[in-house]
Amino acid sequence: MTDDAPPELTPLDPAFITTSRIATALGLLPFVIGAAVLELTKLLPPGSFLVPMFLVYAFVAFTVPARKYRHWGYVMGTDQLRVVRGYMFYNDTIVPFGRIQHIDVDQGPIDRRYGLSKLTVHTAGNHNSTVTLPGLAHADALAMRAAMRAAIRQEIL
Repeated sequence: MTDDAPPELTPLDPAFITTSRIATALGLLPFVIGAAVLELTKLLPPGSFLVPMFLVYAFVAFTVPARKYRHWGYVMGTDQLRVVRGYMFYNDTIVPFGRIQHIDVDQGPIDRRYGLSKLTVHTAGNHNSTVTLPGLAHADALAMRAAMRAAIRQEIL
């Protein structure tokens, strides 16, 4: 590896796949219920909409979260955070600690059940001023926030 080569990315916590599957399944559930209602009220022939909708539901809920997990990563340096995500639309964001305004660590009920958190870094400026890193183990997110705060404090002094 040369000096110009990017460092190896740290993957998200594997539980992110499970939490993403649950969130995706819950988000798509109204569409499946709508398809079932259309067929139960006999507005559509039996199986014409519910079966394809259920197949799409199962495909999206089980394959997309695993693909999303494989295409997220980060590198926490001593003076910056690099977040890389995307497959078709690739996004590589570097946040210098000197530009950070504040840092949030969030947990929803599904994340809390699996011990995950979402780290959100707000920076100065208005374009791409918020960088979000989901799927971190809660302890890792808290440690990253503490390390960033310490580095910011060090720069101020």
